[in-house]
Amino acid sequence: MTDKPSAEAQIGGLIFAMVLIDPKGCIGEANHAAENLLGQSSKRLTGRNILEILGGLEERVIEKLAANDAALVARDIRIEAPRAETRVNLTVSPLGGFPGWRVVTLSEVSHEDTAREAELSATIGAPSILAHEIKNPLSAIRGAGQLVARKLPQKDKKLARMITDEVDRIARLIDRMQQLGSTQTEPVAPCNPHEAIRSAIATVRAAGTKQVQIREEFDPSLPPVLANRDALEQVIINLISNARDAAVGSRDTPEITVQTRFVSGLAFSAIRLGRAVRLPIEITITDNGAGIDEALRDHVFEPFVSSKPSGQGLGLALVRKLVRDMNGSVSHERDVRAGHTHFRLHLPQAARKERTADVSRKR
Repeated sequence: MTDKPSAEAQIGGLIFAMVLIDPKGCIGEANHAAENLLGQSSKRLTGRNILEILGGLEERVIEKLAANDAALVARDIRIEAPRAETRVNLTVSPLGGFPGWRVVTLSEVSHEDTAREAELSATIGAPSILAHEIKNPLSAIRGAGQLVARKLPQKDKKLARMITDEVDRIARLIDRMQQLGSTQTEPVAPCNPHEAIRSAIATVRAAGTKQVQIREEFDPSLPPVLANRDALEQVIINLISNARDAAVGSRDTPEITVQTRFVSGLAFSAIRLGRAVRLPIEITITDNGAGIDEALRDHVFEPFVSSKPSGQGLGLALVRKLVRDMNGSVSHERDVRAGHTHFRLHLPQAARKERTADVSRKR
């Protein structure tokens, strides 16, 4: 019979952050997920008051944490952790038999909202069906515009081209709506995340990014990611393009940083698989722009939400859809103190047997 895991092993294996605080509110223990969320090692967290670590808390939460016998459940609250601002669900549980000692758990809202994701997919599904019916008359309009252009005098051809250009723009919008509402997922396979990132950067640069510096901070030891290469590249193109627009529009020296690292403690509840999937591959796109309007920050991944005057609000919604199809997670954070906006992708690592099979196929 296999030995039962120790309490320490059970706590270390939790996919959400957990810290133990003493009667004075100081941290006594922190699991691996807490280290990742708070951006500091357990050794550095131990002994510090939890209110020093978690800034920006609501007054009611501060009062409960200050009362060393109070329990609390708080959903979707903002915290200013050392790494960045984010939204979490927080619980505080007193330990019976140990007066003043409590267990605090934190789980990022962006990694839990699977029900909302399903609701949004259903919402966008109906328009995508309607979009299919719209494309047929659009093709006819475009064809008629081209025929008319041939018969018009040169001075009037510009109007005909305007018709075909607008039809093409509407068709591209419909294509994005259909992709967003699709229930089909592309196959995933082991791939090198750095190759996908560099290809995406090259594509964005080709579109014109001379006025913005794009820096790479890659972990060279990062293992292959389990993803769809084309979808991953499209996601990164969208995020870097958005970062470029934000930085160029608000800074004299616009900068974008693309960083990769391995975070072993993060997991996400995948809708399609019905189970938690570990997501140790992290890709972060950071820009030094002014950031997204605070009123929109909690809705940036929803369809038809955009801070751009001419935006359709489908780019980030599509990013989220593609990432979720790869059993990954995407989140947005604003570091007010540093003046940086972070978009973080978390993706599954390719299992060793999958990487071996992929190498065999290439041979």
